[in-house]
Amino acid sequence: MPIPTFVLVHGAFANSFSFAPLQAELALLGHRSLAVDLPGHGFGATFPEGYQAPQDFAALAGAPGSLRGVTLADNVARLIEVLERAKRNGPVVLVGHSRGGITLTAAGNARPDLIDRIVYVSAWCPVELDANDYYAEAEMATVDPAAFAPALLGHPAELGLIRTNFRTADPKTLAAFKHAFAADLTDDEFRTFLNTFQPDENLDAGSASDRAQASSWGRIPRTFVRLEDDASLPLALQDRLIREADALTPNNPFDVRTLGGSHLRWLVHPEAAAGVLGELATY
Repeated sequence: MPIPTFVLVHGAFANSFSFAPLQAELALLGHRSLAVDLPGHGFGATFPEGYQAPQDFAALAGAPGSLRGVTLADNVARLIEVLERAKRNGPVVLVGHSRGGITLTAAGNARPDLIDRIVYVSAWCPVELDANDYYAEAEMATVDPAAFAPALLGHPAELGLIRTNFRTADPKTLAAFKHAFAADLTDDEFRTFLNTFQPDENLDAGSASDRAQASSWGRIPRTFVRLEDDASLPLALQDRLIREADALTPNNPFDVRTLGGSHLRWLVHPEAAAGVLGELATY
């Protein structure tokens, strides 16, 4: 049986570094993987001098960033380049987390021939609405984006990107981050992960044309890994995304798996997640 390659796509403010523990566990199970840095992420990120201690908030609010003007189409183009190269070596299992799911979906619309299975791990899979519009829906009622407002820097429209100060020492803001992403991690684990985040993210979260398309994306075998205790993308919203996708292509429904834990726990303690992915390698 051909050996598949797992292609891993990060979420907002994250990068390929996020997947290091998962990739180590996958390797120990005998699986091949690579983690993608979308444009302006990883070593392509901008860390303004004012982001270092002592922080200069005035400078940070106006410092230019490499993500200015980067679009979802740019993310998709980068991912397709990787998929084309990976596909030369055999089957490809494309895995996305959180906001990375938007890029997965758009790539599946554009090049379903490059993807043998698409896997969403508590990731956005817009079907009936644009991703940002789901925040007004009942399933997201427990999520309070305003809790992160004290960490936002500058004006997104002027910067051409979203800038967040993950190096804040404000206890209330740190508590909001921990509640949303990592309530079940220790404080040290939480702060360690927070220090892998980069301050900038692109503004473009896609439009109606980037939602799942039955004729292309809908042909790809797909899995959704639910995270039971995710407070930033609640289980109710995960289940709604699954239902909407299954209604779009009822003859090709999601294979649904469930893991316990928060939005980030599976990346810090990846054993169970690696086991699920390993099963999909022969599915």
